[in-house]
Amino acid sequence: MHQQKSIIAALAMLCGAPVALDAQASCGAAFCSINTSWDVQGAWLEPGARFDLRYEYIKQDQPRSGSKKVAVGEIPHHHDEVVTRNQNWLPSLDYTLDRDWGLNALLPVVHRGHEHIHNHRGEQLLDTWNFTEVGDARIVARRRLATFEDGAPSVGTLGVNFGLKLPTGRTDVRNGSGELAERSLQPGSGTTDLLAGAYYSKSLPMRNTSWFVQGQLQQPLSSHQDYRPGRKFMADTGVRYLVGEKTSLMLQANALLRARDSGAQAEPEDTGGKALYLSPGAGYGVTERLQVYGFVQLPVYQYVNGVQLTARRAFSVGVTSRF
Repeated sequence: MHQQKSIIAALAMLCGAPVALDAQASCGAAFCSINTSWDVQGAWLEPGARFDLRYEYIKQDQPRSGSKKVAVGEIPHHHDEVVTRNQNWLPSLDYTLDRDWGLNALLPVVHRGHEHIHNHRGEQLLDTWNFTEVGDARIVARRRLATFEDGAPSVGTLGVNFGLKLPTGRTDVRNGSGELAERSLQPGSGTTDLLAGAYYSKSLPMRNTSWFVQGQLQQPLSSHQDYRPGRKFMADTGVRYLVGEKTSLMLQANALLRARDSGAQAEPEDTGGKALYLSPGAGYGVTERLQVYGFVQLPVYQYVNGVQLTARRAFSVGVTSRF
């Protein structure tokens, strides 16, 4: 049990308990799809609260069409995407009611800088946005359905996650010239989305190893001002190896499938796609109640509809405290 508490989680699937967030959009607005949930990791299962704060940095400066890298403006558009820099702060509060039930609430704060070239009557005009705003909140419950014991050192856990993404983020952010940012660039979608998923994890304490697999669907339940974001399906799998009593090494594979956005204010031709990422990371137990962790996310495969900005890599670091 002491070893289990020393482990930093690298798991569950997007938005689980925290959730992994969308990592792809036409303008480059993004969150890492790394999973840092604790529920499937088997850590701190006794009742109580914990606070997690995660910071992410994603620079999207590689235009892509299909699976091919392209140069800025290589494929003519009304405007040519140049770069989006995403810095996300993801504070979440998790409360475990008992060994079977838990609840997590997350409210992101996004700092986003975006540049694109507007092609207007033979002129190329640079448009920029730079803002810091609250994003869309997520409230997710988890329910452990079953525990499987294959002998004393091996324990498997099956469970489900379900909840909502709420429209707390703005959808009307403008730049200094009064230009409204594209809907996929806005800090909020304006829609309420259903979140539903399932996970399985297995710990092998005597071998200092645990692994997990999880899938989650994010389904918009409405549209807002002629805009409806595309449905998303996310899947994660990962393994964690404990080195000593405080340090853990982790490796995840994160997959994302996203449908096209729809509505008069959407850009369906330049939204949606699929991606696979590999995310190595490490965690360290500073004390029994304070943990730190970090990941780097590397794309293995990326395919986008139309032309979209993608990232060459992304970084995520965080701290978790139990109280």
